[in-house]
Amino acid sequence: MKSATIILTALLICGFTLVGWRSLAQQRTRYATQQSGTHRLANSMQAKLDHIERNAERSHPDQTPTVMSEEEVNDYLASGRVKMPQGVKKVRLQGHSGMVDAFLTVDFDEIREHQRSMNPLLGVFSGTHDVAVEADAVGTASQGKVHVRTVSVDDVEVPRMALEYFVEKYITTKYPNIGMDSRFQLPDKINTAIVGYHKLTVIQK
Repeated sequence: MKSATIILTALLICGFTLVGWRSLAQQRTRYATQQSGTHRLANSMQAKLDHIERNAERSHPDQTPTVMSEEEVNDYLASGRVKMPQGVKKVRLQGHSGMVDAFLTVDFDEIREHQRSMNPLLGVFSGTHDVAVEADAVGTASQGKVHVRTVSVDDVEVPRMALEYFVEKYITTKYPNIGMDSRFQLPDKINTAIVGYHKLTVIQK
């Protein structure tokens, strides 16, 4: 089984928003046999993740699109089947045409590992807060691309300079391929990942 790194930003969750299912597969083995009446949609999501993995093992994968609804993805996240990145306590995603909104509860002190800084740009990044991220997201020709447009903390938009400094200092050092603009190889022979209105459509090739 492929192990996927949790792609995050909006302070650790940006790439996650594009192909959220990629990181959802992290604990697939642990929960493969779990049947949860409370998280029925999470079980549906699990079945689709398993199908993607099995399809990738074929020399010529079935190119029938696999469609994952926003409700399935969010129920999967809420089910506890995904190990969240350090400091991220809660995540909810919303898909639009080529865009993803991510709503998180983030403990910035955990992300910073209680490192103190006198830099005034980092003043907003302390304590636990509600974070909203708006990002462009697309997967084409087996490449995933995510561009963070805006990040707000408690409904206040973070200045671009402060955000870039924080991401570079605390995110990119841990996740070298993740930043305000992220590119990564799509796994499991996925050629296309299209973010639509409350859904993610994946095509393997």
